[in-house]
Amino acid sequence: MSERELIEKNMNLNIEFSKYIFEHPELEDKIPKGSQVVLLPEYDKELYEYNLMIAEKQREREQPVAYIKIKKLLSPRLSRVSKAELEVNDPALPGRA
Repeated sequence: MSERELIEKNMNLNIEFSKYIFEHPELEDKIPKGSQVVLLPEYDKELYEYNLMIAEKQREREQPVAYIKIKKLLSPRLSRVSKAELEVNDPALPGRA
């Protein structure tokens, strides 16, 4: 996989993790301030290893590191609506006057 593809995968992973943190703020509270956060997708070995390598290169001396192991991503959805009902009020429909 090219580096560009890995970077694109990481951008998507970061977006999904941001959404997760928004829904689970208790996890964010456990991450030490000033930590380097490293996302480790267990479902993608190549990206996992790439993120470890990049993290090691970018880590500041004495900086705490928070490793976030991500088990899997759910299938993308276009909408988060769980149920919708339709009601039409159209006098042109049969039986409506």
